[in-house]
Amino acid sequence: MATSRWTDAGAQPVSLRRRGPVLERAILDAALEQLSTVGWSGLTMEGVAARAQTGKAAVYRRWASKVELVADALRSGFPGLDDAPDHGSVREDLYQLCRRVRGTMYSRSGYALRSVLYECDSTSAGRFHELILQRVIEPANRLFREVVRRGIERGDVRPDATGELVFDVIPGLMMYRQKVCGSEWSDEDIAAMIDQVMVPLLRPHRG
Repeated sequence: MATSRWTDAGAQPVSLRRRGPVLERAILDAALEQLSTVGWSGLTMEGVAARAQTGKAAVYRRWASKVELVADALRSGFPGLDDAPDHGSVREDLYQLCRRVRGTMYSRSGYALRSVLYECDSTSAGRFHELILQRVIEPANRLFREVVRRGIERGDVRPDATGELVFDVIPGLMMYRQKVCGSEWSDEDIAAMIDQVMVPLLRPHRG
């Protein structure tokens, strides 16, 4: 005899019969969805459980606190930045890599992380700053360095273009324009940054 998802009293949803990784994925997805709709301040363990259609106890068995749950949700949801594109020129490589970084910034996890950083207290924010450092900034920096290294080998990047400030330019511009100016970084904006700033900065000295 089939079991209804709904109780007779008040038509409230009851837990679905899921367990293990399937249930954990549903809870993590529910946490990301809650962050995108009610933000850090409005997110509760009870609300996540309801969204995931499970019991509150199932959430607390896996995550002892809201901070731990949100950290795992963000960590599991970020798109990977695994390899540097190789399109034969530093200009095209940087352009395509910036588009991927933009995709990470504007992914569901990216939106959720900004909600957390803007709303939570300084102690909790420190943990999430470390997360964005590990999942976005450090991987992106590693790939930018790989693109520049290949450009040096091809001869279209000057050999001394390896200082820390050089690699701060793209993330610095993207974060400033996004946070201060509200830019969403269209393809045209990314192309302008590469053509007007990065290519002249990296171009070999002539003569």
